[in-house]
Amino acid sequence: MTQKLIIILANTDPRNCEELGAPIIQATVAAAMSYNVEVICTGTAAKLLKNGVAAKLHLKPSEPRSMHDFIKEAHAAGVKFFCCAPELDLFDMRKEDLIPECSGVVGAAHFIEEIMSSECKVLTY
Repeated sequence: MTQKLIIILANTDPRNCEELGAPIIQATVAAAMSYNVEVICTGTAAKLLKNGVAAKLHLKPSEPRSMHDFIKEAHAAGVKFFCCAPELDLFDMRKEDLIPECSGVVGAAHFIEEIMSSECKVLTY
């Protein structure tokens, strides 16, 4: 059975770009190591999955790749990104507003159930 890693972005604020690199890069590396990886964006971090937001963000001014580029790389490696459902309403978003790399919208019960019912590791940012 492939081990699962769930990365929860709850306190990571897209306005602080330097907070975004570690979790996305770690997700990509874990997927490349054949782990089943999910990144769940909740709270302010959910804004990262809205079309156009990540494309405007860079880890640092000299970095040519946007955060959306990093998300695309992670997705290509097998990482699944999810948006937490309450944040759609909180930030006036709809499912149609989410980037194509977002695998869907989940509620809190989804990741609690995943954490409690399977052998997985959890990182929270």
